[in-house]
Amino acid sequence: MVAYTTAPTLPLAVRVPVYDEIHEAYLEVREVGAEVVIAAIEILSPSNKRPGEGRRVYETKRERVLASVTHLIEIDLLRGGEPMRMSGDIARADYRILISRGDHRPRADLYAFGVRQPIPAFALPLQREDAEPRFDLQTLLAELYDRAGYDLAIDYRGEPVPPLSAEDAVWADALLRAQGLRG
Repeated sequence: MVAYTTAPTLPLAVRVPVYDEIHEAYLEVREVGAEVVIAAIEILSPSNKRPGEGRRVYETKRERVLASVTHLIEIDLLRGGEPMRMSGDIARADYRILISRGDHRPRADLYAFGVRQPIPAFALPLQREDAEPRFDLQTLLAELYDRAGYDLAIDYRGEPVPPLSAEDAVWADALLRAQGLRG
């Protein structure tokens, strides 16, 4: 029998990666009584804008929509990450809304706006003979914010991630102080 001269090895507490399956929702506008998709509305998520599998999956889906007659409405309200590819006179902006009409490609409309600007309302493209309703996302989000009480749930004392530009940070601080959300 071997005589050991040290204490037995005790286990260390460690963590192993746990992978959550992420389901990303989207909205489709379909023709009544048919299975024809008229428009796909995509709100980009962080996984769409970071390198990796989520971005590759979204880019494949985006390419499929752009190769069809389906209109694409792509809403990017995330300041972080890499914006989706497009060419032309693209303004540097915090946020973007792309309206790509199936019958006007490769041309598309891009609403590029900053943190100090309201989200622009836009016409929701439908079929040629249909009236296009105005989609006012700013009003919708403001109503959701009020109803859900996010002003009580969000701690506005910290700095946003990613950080704002120096000029935008001064503006945001003054706005939050005026609304009593920062001391």
